[in-house]
Amino acid sequence: MPLSRRTLLAAAALPAFGARAAEPIVAGVSGPLTGPNAQYGAQWKRGFDLALEGINGAGGVKGRPIEYDFQDSQSDPRQSVAVAQKLVSDPRIVIELGDFASPASMAASPIYQRAKLVQFGFTNSHPDFTKGGDHMWSNSTSQAEEQPNLAKYAAKLGFKRPALLHLNTDWGRTAKDAFMAAAPGLGMQVVAVEGYLAAEQDFRPTLVRARDSKPDGLVLLSYYADGALISRQTRDTGLKLPILAGTSNYSPKFIELGGQGVEGDWVMSTFFPGDPRPEVVDFVARYRKKYDQEPDSFSAGAYDTMVLFAMLCDKYGATREGMQAGLLDIKDVPSVIYGKVAFDPATRRVQGATYKLLQVRDQKFVVWDGTAPAAG
Repeated sequence: MPLSRRTLLAAAALPAFGARAAEPIVAGVSGPLTGPNAQYGAQWKRGFDLALEGINGAGGVKGRPIEYDFQDSQSDPRQSVAVAQKLVSDPRIVIELGDFASPASMAASPIYQRAKLVQFGFTNSHPDFTKGGDHMWSNSTSQAEEQPNLAKYAAKLGFKRPALLHLNTDWGRTAKDAFMAAAPGLGMQVVAVEGYLAAEQDFRPTLVRARDSKPDGLVLLSYYADGALISRQTRDTGLKLPILAGTSNYSPKFIELGGQGVEGDWVMSTFFPGDPRPEVVDFVARYRKKYDQEPDSFSAGAYDTMVLFAMLCDKYGATREGMQAGLLDIKDVPSVIYGKVAFDPATRRVQGATYKLLQVRDQKFVVWDGTAPAAG
């Protein structure tokens, strides 16, 4: 029988799939367990493990448990290539999940493509990731889609002359270009653009340069750790600017690291644990019980991806060929982020994503109530 929506999204009252066989179904994972992005790998593991607790607790897929082999790439393109060579040569691996950063994934894409092993980059938002071959897929929205939506929110917040700070990486520059392209059509003039290095800690010189352009708001194309630090230093240097951050900033860690420095900030997100949908309520409750913390978009994305993997194995066969055939055909995949997921065969990306604008109020994320700040 195919895996049901309830089977995949709930840990209790799951239908059985027969006796558990000895031979597992294995997904290869390339991602950061050490290095500067290690926290994201840890969040992936929490999402994976929670999904497998339910799936394997129900007997797995046709009696076989699902497992994953997590290879530490540090999200470094050189190491992701070595990981890819290892994974494609392992006949147990029927799909590859990752890497975290698009450049690390894209460096390894030719290896997966030649081996006809699906590379599922579930955090890869670079528009060119899925252009690396017909075996590159993603349930992450691309920056080409995300940034026009972020620009629309900036306009709704009353930004007319924003300054933009972005990670000076291929991902950050791509996001910056997409935002800049959308801004004029929304009546915005971006008055300052500042790139920064991933290891940077002191943003005050950058913020002073942005201040001198007399912006009425600040847009952050960052990850949550650097985004929180930038926001905190903005307040510390006396800049009274409304701040809007992209989806990669959505995490309880953004508030934990930023403290009062992020109070009032807006963050766009595709996932919000306060969503009243029953599957989200169930996921959040089980996540809190298991980990004693709130899930974020990274753990939710990992959870959704493992659910998808189980469905593909169940409906199309636990083989490399089954993964590719299934992604071309599968519809209505249960998702705590999107509700239901299908893929556009042309772009090999998730269809029908929607965005929410969240705000930090009293050190908690809430859905923005539509009240715009005073400019400047």
